[in-house]
Amino acid sequence: MTVTIDEIQDEIKDIVCDILEVEAEEVTGTSLFKEDHDADSLRAIEIVSALERGYGITIEQADMARMVNMDGVLAVVAEGLARK
Repeated sequence: MTVTIDEIQDEIKDIVCDILEVEAEEVTGTSLFKEDHDADSLRAIEIVSALERGYGITIEQADMARMVNMDGVLAVVAEGLARK
């Protein structure tokens, strides 16, 4: 069974929304986690940890700075998956 990009993106959004405790409809590609969804640094670390475990990737600390919204998270995860 092949997993599509859309399915992976939906899974990642579910993980992020669960950790941020927001509804999926509230999160857009460009809505900012900290400013728009009241995320703190602990939640950011939880997101990184969940994605690393879930996808078997390593997210570098420098890449965490790009993970301020869904677009950034998806880009960092895609790059991590490409390095696998």
